[in-house]
Amino acid sequence: MAANRGPTGLRLELGLQLRQMRENLGLTRKQAVQGLKISDSTLQRIETGGLNFRNVGDLRKLLEKYGVLDDETIDSLVQLNRDSHSQDWLTRYRSHMPPGMPTFVGVETEARIIRAYHPTVIYGLLQTEAYARALFDVQKPVEETTSEFIARNVELRMARKQILTGDNPVELRVILSEAALRYIVGDPDVVLEQYAELVKLAAQDHITIQVLPFGRGYRATSDFTILDLGEKLPQMVQIDTAWGAVSTSDKLREVGRFRRRFDAMAASALAPEDTPSFLQRLEREL
Repeated sequence: MAANRGPTGLRLELGLQLRQMRENLGLTRKQAVQGLKISDSTLQRIETGGLNFRNVGDLRKLLEKYGVLDDETIDSLVQLNRDSHSQDWLTRYRSHMPPGMPTFVGVETEARIIRAYHPTVIYGLLQTEAYARALFDVQKPVEETTSEFIARNVELRMARKQILTGDNPVELRVILSEAALRYIVGDPDVVLEQYAELVKLAAQDHITIQVLPFGRGYRATSDFTILDLGEKLPQMVQIDTAWGAVSTSDKLREVGRFRRRFDAMAASALAPEDTPSFLQRLEREL
């Protein structure tokens, strides 16, 4: 899944090119859409890969406004927009996903390298089905979710793990706080199964899992994920907000800030080869 551009990746590529054109002209989004049938908020979503043009005429008019006259360039962007219309595998889950999540998961499937940190629970791509279900179950009375919501989200979480397999899997680097490993989700059997899954995953060449023990160095207070999408697209950072939404940014300053956080914690964390022995110690304590 990480090797080929899906609909989200194509929208990101289109949006990036359009944003660069607009910024090169010194135009705001509001100025760019004057005289067009789309709003500045719609253009913002197009530029960030959340939407494409439903009416190709709007795209052609925008390119004309940007001074793009080369037929080959226009045709390539129109084709890029057309290709990005195809439905992706996320369609069946969208109604059960929080704001921003469909775009993030779509981007996740495009990633070449993923760096992630979680202070309180096992990172989603590393979770077993039982752990994921128990996590949603314990949140159910507080978040007022339904059984259907839980079933769909557990199914989605397992489907997302496909990027870890195949001929060209994503390179995954995860830092887990000791607290995330000690948090008993469900019951001890669920946690023990999750430990075994972490050991199995950590043994694979493209997956690196580090533990950040209590009392060692710097640690971020919130979870985050950094996605490296290859040469054509900028790196992106994703964070979960307090309102249950997902926020992403490809601003160099923001991505750089979270890269520094990740690198600082990686330097303080245990070496990857120490992860199995740390988990074995936790198993004995359970």
